[in-house]
Amino acid sequence: MRRHKEAHLINRIGWLRASVLGANDGIVSTASLIVGVAAAQSAPATILLTGIAGLVAGAMSMAAGEYVSVSSQADSESADRAREENELATIPDKEREELIGIYELRGLDRALAEQVADKLTAHDALATHLRDELALAAHTAARPVQAALASAAAFTIGASLPLAMVPLSPAAYLSWTVSITALLFLAVLGAVGAKAGGAPIGRAVLRVTFWGAIAMAATAAIGALFGTTVA
Repeated sequence: MRRHKEAHLINRIGWLRASVLGANDGIVSTASLIVGVAAAQSAPATILLTGIAGLVAGAMSMAAGEYVSVSSQADSESADRAREENELATIPDKEREELIGIYELRGLDRALAEQVADKLTAHDALATHLRDELALAAHTAARPVQAALASAAAFTIGASLPLAMVPLSPAAYLSWTVSITALLFLAVLGAVGAKAGGAPIGRAVLRVTFWGAIAMAATAAIGALFGTTVA
């Protein structure tokens, strides 16, 4: 019998979360940095150098942060796996009862729950307990390196978009050019991320553009304040 294979959206959750987060942070943080420095009446060369430094530092920070946090998740998963292996080897009867209880709570009667537990345990006891007792599955497993690389690459791409506007825009309109294009980039990112994740597009676009606008407005105000004070 040929199996029907489905591509579920949840299988994308690992790389999609890291990629969307990285690109969003790249656009918002770099655009905000550029707008803030430009509002302080800095020279174009200084603004460009600041943006490049922000891109490099941000990409490395995102990679390190993702790797550390996801590694912690992976360590927890490994500890749970080791504990289940030990319990299956030392107290298999209690583990069987625990599994039966889980299936009964899901609506099966005692006899059928016992049958299902025994069948699945015979097939792969550890995988069954990890999935049904701890909700651990292959598509949700922590992958630190994948998350770090995806986040750093996405941040770099996102940060490059507003950064590219610096040499292309007249200095007098740089803040407006970067702000408007950054919001457009964020809107596109929100739409693409929502589409890939099967979420409502309008809500995602509104969410990312709203917070992006708040961030840029805040840094522009700080840049203008300190620029005026220094002048």
